[in-house]
Amino acid sequence: MASNSSNMDGAAGVLRAFDPLASARDYLIDLSQRGILFWDVMRQRGNGYLEHEAKTVPHVLRYQFELVMDGRTLERPVNYGLVRIVPPEDVEIDPKLRPFVIVDPRAGHGPGIAGFKADSEIGVVLKAGHPCYFVGFSPDPMPGQTIEDVALAEAHFLKTVIDRHPEAEGKPCVIGNCQAGWAVMMLASMRPELFGPIIIAGSPLSYWTGQRGLNPMRYSGGLLGGTWLAAFAGDIGNGKYDGAWLVQNFEYLNPANTYWKKYYNLFSKVDTEPPNYLDFERWWGGHVNLTSTEIQSITGELFVGNKLAAGLVKSSDGTAIDLRNIRSPIVVFCSKGDNITPPQQALGWILQLYDDVDEIRSYGQTIVYSVHESVGHLGVFVSSSVARKQYGEFANNIDLIDVLPPGLYEAVFEEKSADTANPELAPREWVMRCEVRTLDDIRALGGNDIADDRRFATVARMSEANLALYRTFAQPFVRACVTKPMADLMHRLHPARLQYELMSDANPFTAMLPILAGLVREHRAPARQDNPFLAAQEQISRQIADALDAYRDSRDGLVEQIFLAIYGSPALQAWLGIDPSSTEPFRRAPKSALYRELVERRVAELKARIPVGGIHEATVRAFVYVGMGRTGLDARGFEAVRRIRREQKDLPPLPIAEFKALVRDQFFMLLIDPDAAIGALPELLPEDMDTRRKALALIRQVLVAPGGLTEEQEARMQRISLIFAPDGKAAPAPKRGIVPPPVNALRDAS
Repeated sequence: MASNSSNMDGAAGVLRAFDPLASARDYLIDLSQRGILFWDVMRQRGNGYLEHEAKTVPHVLRYQFELVMDGRTLERPVNYGLVRIVPPEDVEIDPKLRPFVIVDPRAGHGPGIAGFKADSEIGVVLKAGHPCYFVGFSPDPMPGQTIEDVALAEAHFLKTVIDRHPEAEGKPCVIGNCQAGWAVMMLASMRPELFGPIIIAGSPLSYWTGQRGLNPMRYSGGLLGGTWLAAFAGDIGNGKYDGAWLVQNFEYLNPANTYWKKYYNLFSKVDTEPPNYLDFERWWGGHVNLTSTEIQSITGELFVGNKLAAGLVKSSDGTAIDLRNIRSPIVVFCSKGDNITPPQQALGWILQLYDDVDEIRSYGQTIVYSVHESVGHLGVFVSSSVARKQYGEFANNIDLIDVLPPGLYEAVFEEKSADTANPELAPREWVMRCEVRTLDDIRALGGNDIADDRRFATVARMSEANLALYRTFAQPFVRACVTKPMADLMHRLHPARLQYELMSDANPFTAMLPILAGLVREHRAPARQDNPFLAAQEQISRQIADALDAYRDSRDGLVEQIFLAIYGSPALQAWLGIDPSSTEPFRRAPKSALYRELVERRVAELKARIPVGGIHEATVRAFVYVGMGRTGLDARGFEAVRRIRREQKDLPPLPIAEFKALVRDQFFMLLIDPDAAIGALPELLPEDMDTRRKALALIRQVLVAPGGLTEEQEARMQRISLIFAPDGKAAPAPKRGIVPPPVNALRDAS
């Protein structure tokens, strides 16, 4: 009987699936119920917005924290603050590990997105055992606050963190997300002594650069007439720039998501999606403000002016902010799927500053970049998968990044498999390797030609002219007309805010929604997944999204063509002082004769020190020499160094800062005069053969950790072996040119 009953139920289900009336009825019930639940979630969103706005310092951090320093108490007060993240009970922090300081972007939204989830930047830093600090901000800036004031406050924060961790083996690693990335870079160029490695995520530093057909946001400054509009927005805000305008600019880029996809995703999954949706909207709707001075500096100096990488931005005392002054390793993380900060804008500054990798090395800079294939702008510093993979590896291998020899590298990540050599040296699921790159690898990502740069230089000149006209003829009138009550009213009536307030309990017309939603949840009757009307709904949704995408593509294409036509006009360029026939690159950082003199002195100093040192210098020099036979450095090799460093009793240990300085000095000596550097090794080694053999074994142990040695490395290793443990027969020196040619920047500069 039970079997017959089951068969009958199954047959009834099949018949029901083909019954259009029953399917339509079920779908309409489900549709109406989802509609009520959807609008109730919108009501909850509005309530959450009002609750969030009522807080003194609204944030979305999921971690507990304690205030360390309030920027409002500084001599030049700012609305920023430094907090210490309190680690969860199941997380153990190692006081000897360098602290991390994570700075959230102040680009229209409130703070906390870096610690929004367990799998976040803050989460992986804590999991790796590092002390973690966070720099956040309150919604309203202090009166008269400037970008430089914020930078000085962050310098106070970093000094405080350093003082709180005297046992740490390195200076703080600072992560700057989006807008915070360029702010961190500016501070690091002014106060390089405060920084350990710097990680900038989704940060635009070369604002003109991009690819035609892909990056339309960079054209907006030209089509809007320059930065006068930012000044006007600050004036109608009575000295404050409403961050909701920035949020609106982001939403403009993707109308399909803004007007359809995110709402349809909630509507179609209204039984399960509300918690995720409401959490994110709490951050997305938490708008913050800037001073009129701040937004004018950002748009004029950086976005439209593109002055940062060229060294044209100056501090209040007239000092030029030169990114080449940064002495810490710089990690640039970007994505091809980011339509706000594409890889060209994240990495183009390198091409503006340097002619080749030789010049990077001559400045002692280490630059590591990693390009994600698909994740969007927010995903660069919010995605859980990105946090677990990229940031997890950065956090666990931050000391490797810190001791990398100067140069340009790409961080690549390989998933561990059965074929992975020495998997115990890579405790996580990924193996990070830093591969040597050249500027041609950056150029291969695409970018501007000279004609494009002329167009953007024309925009910059036009912007300056329009801003001067606005300040002379319109600004006094606007400021006289706009009172604080008027500014507050316009602030509250901004469409980005109004959409939240109108759908909240503050609106009496929403009073019935919670009652109706409660009844729906008691009698919820979702349609079957095989209901044909659900399939039709999905198809219609895709068509709507496709139509909006088609509109976006047409709009962006038209915007690009208008921009190219207007600012490509030789007449307009000449009128604004740009030579239409110029083939010289625009916004290139100037060269310094004084710097060349300093390099010559440094070369002479290093040459004199080639025969100076002991077992440490000899071991590191030999290791670097053999390592030059490989095109990258593997995290497994450094993990082997870490373990040996913890366990080695025969060789005195070195602090990480001294080890880093030692690696760099020996690296440069090998670049300046490799034959002399290797020839001097016998003078550095002790007579005790047992110590020499142990050092040789250590070198080989570290070098084989990522796998076998290359043919070139074996030849180099043989030469080193006969120096450390001679048997009377010298090994031949390896042929030149088997590996990428050594960089001779310091030697050539002399």
